[in-house]
Amino acid sequence: MVQYASPPLDLSFAALSDATRRGIIDQLGRGDASITSLADKFQMTLTGMKKHVQVLERAGLVVTRKVGRVRACTLGKRGLEAEAEWIEAHRKLFEARFEALDEIISEMKQEESDGSAS
Repeated sequence: MVQYASPPLDLSFAALSDATRRGIIDQLGRGDASITSLADKFQMTLTGMKKHVQVLERAGLVVTRKVGRVRACTLGKRGLEAEAEWIEAHRKLFEARFEALDEIISEMKQEESDGSAS
């Protein structure tokens, strides 16, 4: 069996597969926040939010730092360029296949209309 391993992409897509984690990314895009404020915003326990933030941190999407007794979160320096490139390459592949399918369907319809006109 062929393995397609890309650990950074795997971590990113796994992290982004959860709606709460995507929401955290959106929230941090507006500004830094503490884990406590994120937990309040998403109406979840502090422990639950810490787990979500850890997943995002492992993927390099979020960075945390301790400021006094507060753990502050900010977006990571790493962007999503590799993920966007992967998605774009596959979007183009699907687009080409759908265009080919559209051509086949058009040809079949043309043949059908030519056959019924005879």
